[in-house]
Amino acid sequence: MEIKPYLIFKQNGLLWGVEVACVREIFFLPELTPIAEAPQDIVGAIDLRGSILPVMDLNLRFGYVWQEYSLTDSAIVIEWQEFRVGIIVNQVTEVKHIPEEAITPQLSYGRDKPEAPDRFLAGFARCGTDIIMLVDLDRLIRYSPDKTEVEIPFTASGAGLSATAGKLETQNLQLEIDPNLLAEDAKVLVKPHVFCPNATAQEKAIFRERAHNLRLQGDRENSAAINLSLAVVVLNGEYFGINLAVVREFTDIRQVTPVPCTPDRIIGNMNLRGEILTLVDIRNVLNMSADIKSLSKAIVVEIEDLVAGIVVDEILNIIYLNVAELATIPAALNSSNREYLLGTAVYEEKIIAVLNLQKLLTKGGVVVEEEV
Repeated sequence: MEIKPYLIFKQNGLLWGVEVACVREIFFLPELTPIAEAPQDIVGAIDLRGSILPVMDLNLRFGYVWQEYSLTDSAIVIEWQEFRVGIIVNQVTEVKHIPEEAITPQLSYGRDKPEAPDRFLAGFARCGTDIIMLVDLDRLIRYSPDKTEVEIPFTASGAGLSATAGKLETQNLQLEIDPNLLAEDAKVLVKPHVFCPNATAQEKAIFRERAHNLRLQGDRENSAAINLSLAVVVLNGEYFGINLAVVREFTDIRQVTPVPCTPDRIIGNMNLRGEILTLVDIRNVLNMSADIKSLSKAIVVEIEDLVAGIVVDEILNIIYLNVAELATIPAALNSSNREYLLGTAVYEEKIIAVLNLQKLLTKGGVVVEEEV
């Protein structure tokens, strides 16, 4: 049974997944430069370390009305068959490993007349109580509608129109569409030529600063700087970053079996799809209180043939960080902590400590050697 990791993100309140193997990096949405004669859904481009990256608006690609962007929106850089594009999403949530058997390729809606298959969906995945729509990257990037088909974006309320060969069909819906939203030929949404025209001066400055930083990173990378994708987690109210390179998956904690005669750092064992996963608490090594109020989330890591579940209070986000952005470890930190940290960085006006998890697990006395 094949199991693939998917990066999960939210868009318009729905959960979507894209194969992690095609994700190159993630960052908060910067200011975009409009591009002339680009497809309707390509709303601009950015200078990403010396390369121009086109950026796609998923709302427009899926046929919805254009919506204002927010400072909390993110851009996911996708590479598919040597082509790179950024896609704008509302929020990146986590990485999930989804088995093939949990994926339904297509849904049947019981219609007498079958409709065309979903254009941009590779399938629907069952993950606990959630249903995640999996993106077909080949179609997302390459698909172009037949020229005889005219598509009109959905309204914000979810109702929409369709048109074929210039004939509109309202499907018995009473709709009110602002004529200013549509171009003269009633085929495409008028594309704003100014990025976030309704943003405040402060918001515009932040968008512009993000674009500036992405452009400057090209000079830093000439000195062979390393890029990190980090999972931002919470332990006792403090923020930490864990390198995604060692993360196998995120999981909910359920039915923990205590292991007798083991140190306090060993929380217990959990059955993870037939694999016995040992849950460990790294708080003691970091000189933090080991008083865990609830067992809810764990990050499954694999380092040097060691597989363990790191217990965390919360998994906040996945972010992209250039090593050049790492600050030195404050001298005020306990000396026993410093060797397990790579540095610190700023995340949403808070300081996160980036863990050297490999050293912490192999040399911090957290390695699980007991046999059950």
